[in-house]
Amino acid sequence: MIQNIARQILLVEDSPSDAHLAMRAFSQSTFASTVNHAKDGAEALAMLRQEGDFHECPRPDLIILDLNMPRVNGRQVLDQLQMDPDLGLIPIVVLSTSTDEKDVLNAYRLGTSSYVVKPVDLNEFYRVIEAVQNYWFKLCALPVSQN
Repeated sequence: MIQNIARQILLVEDSPSDAHLAMRAFSQSTFASTVNHAKDGAEALAMLRQEGDFHECPRPDLIILDLNMPRVNGRQVLDQLQMDPDLGLIPIVVLSTSTDEKDVLNAYRLGTSSYVVKPVDLNEFYRVIEAVQNYWFKLCALPVSQN
């Protein structure tokens, strides 16, 4: 059985209210986790590559990624991560308001591990965050960084 060890999560979300809601859901979860928040895809890539001010940013066990963001969007992040042999191993959950079949298909083509539509109901949102962690941190075996 996989232990409930502290996990690193990178939340990539440009909406302050959605980011706050997600951070709150993670903090109230039954899973021990540390969540770092990137405000857009450019910041996420800098954190993942440990560049500049993010040189001490930990490698996440899971990335929660919004698709529609300024500067570098979620699709571009997915594309960049797939080109990196180490970072491309990190599971990525797209968490988006979009139910457009083209967005879902494109996200999977770009290498997302799963696509979850953001619930509008607060309690359902909390349940989704718990379920995502349960799946990735309890049921799945995650790869270990090769660096």
